[in-house]
Amino acid sequence: MADYEISEFLESYATALGPEPDGVIEEMGAQAREEGFPYVGPAVGGWLAMLARLTDAERVFEFGSGFGYSAYWFARELPADGGVVLTEIDADELDQAREYMRRGGLADRASFEHGDAIETVDDYEGPFDVVLVDCQKERYAEAFEAVRENVAPGGVVVADNVVAGGSIDAGDLRAYFEDGGAAGGADRSGMDGMTEGIADYLDAVAAADAFETALLPLGEGVAVSHREH
Repeated sequence: MADYEISEFLESYATALGPEPDGVIEEMGAQAREEGFPYVGPAVGGWLAMLARLTDAERVFEFGSGFGYSAYWFARELPADGGVVLTEIDADELDQAREYMRRGGLADRASFEHGDAIETVDDYEGPFDVVLVDCQKERYAEAFEAVRENVAPGGVVVADNVVAGGSIDAGDLRAYFEDGGAAGGADRSGMDGMTEGIADYLDAVAAADAFETALLPLGEGVAVSHREH
């Protein structure tokens, strides 16, 4: 089986085994596919829901929300008094997220912030049980540094696109980390900006003693960093 066939097989298999999407999630996915809008998809969405359950999440913060696909998966798992903070620089997309949340009966669990997520996070007191990083790849490390102290012990930081998306080169990233990453003095010359942004992020979480990171090889690659203390 070719590599791309294995990837598609695993994606469809994980989707079939994952939590059942509702009609709103299915509509959001259809919109993303029709518009060619990047989204995590139901296989990763099911894992986001599972991470919210495993951490008994009450508070979630997203760096980059688009029209709310990932936030919707999170919100379904939160208690009635829980909340997810959506951030988005595109006002139209944020309005769409607000409408999808309303239709799903989840609007009371969501806060909608228009603007720069890295500036917005300072307006919220932690701790957060789950944080999603899905903003500009070149700013992933900056996002992590802005929120790391406000992640609850036992909570997780989830970063999308650590394998693919845009111009990200997974081969360059694998070679870099096989050579030890920043801690091992590995060479990153030749990486483009997006790939280097992911390398910066993964170096940052690796250097953070309180966090342990593993790769979830679904969608476009998800790094899950668990705060241990």
